[in-house]
Amino acid sequence: MATVATRRLRELLMRRLTASTPPRPGPQPQPSPHERLSAQYDASRASASEAPEHSYESLRVTSVQRHLLHVQLNRPEKRNAMNKAFWSEMVECFNKIAQDADCRAVVISGAGKMFTSGIDLVDMASVLQKPKGDDVARTSWHLRDLISRYQETFSVIEKCPKPVIAAIHGGCIGEGVDLISACDIRYCTHDAYFQVKEVDIGLAADVGTLQRLPRIIGNQSLVNELAFTARKMMADEALDSGLVSQVFTDQETLLDAAFALAAEISSKSPVAVQGTKVNLVYSRDHSVAEGLNFMRSWNMSMLQTENIMKSVQALMEKKELKSVSFSKL
Repeated sequence: MATVATRRLRELLMRRLTASTPPRPGPQPQPSPHERLSAQYDASRASASEAPEHSYESLRVTSVQRHLLHVQLNRPEKRNAMNKAFWSEMVECFNKIAQDADCRAVVISGAGKMFTSGIDLVDMASVLQKPKGDDVARTSWHLRDLISRYQETFSVIEKCPKPVIAAIHGGCIGEGVDLISACDIRYCTHDAYFQVKEVDIGLAADVGTLQRLPRIIGNQSLVNELAFTARKMMADEALDSGLVSQVFTDQETLLDAAFALAAEISSKSPVAVQGTKVNLVYSRDHSVAEGLNFMRSWNMSMLQTENIMKSVQALMEKKELKSVSFSKL
């Protein structure tokens, strides 16, 4: 941290420690954190509006409150199957979100009766069955490029520095598991189930599940079982295995909780939150020593932010962070 920032922080702490403590009134009943967050979400949900810079065929993006976006898979009549448009629109959407200085957290969910049925085999048939190329080498080269672009559809979620919360109800099938595996936090309903479905259509999952799911669950035997058999993993098993962190009774309660969590995240310093995500993702794929070295390089500049002074002052004055105004990032 820069010398001036250190001096300011020390002076602030000393003033707070040496100041006389005024008489305090008797304890007053306070709402629980969950009640505060739910109230905050209920108020913001009523004023949700379309995000004008996001217009897509397969997605719907709304601004729930100033720092919070809701991305919906929006083909309910097709069980949110992933058509040709989806693969490019997801990349465009999350690249925009990554550069959106106002956005600090994202919730992604599915419209209609389920999260997603996976790939739209009818719409994608021409792409998968008749790849371009005059010979094996050229066809293979084209397919490699195609798979790379499809992998980016979900990798872009992981690359986005804004935390992404997946709110899953009903079925999450095939590429749906690829999608949620790239998210930072996963909640689901009691009726949710998960299927690594690709073996049932004659291929190995190739856009992220086989690479990310073992790191999430930490049980290679279970991952192998799911990937080899395409069986359903129900919500209670998903919770026990660590795929999701909470299970809710219905979709409305699920979305309430997901947006309350996103509101809590968005109330904190974006420098701190986004830096945390970047370092968590980096450390997952590197050794402890490499992760610590990356962290040193990261924080030698980020520790100079004014957000530290603001956060510490709010903490010492017993203020909630949502009352603190942090600059855009």
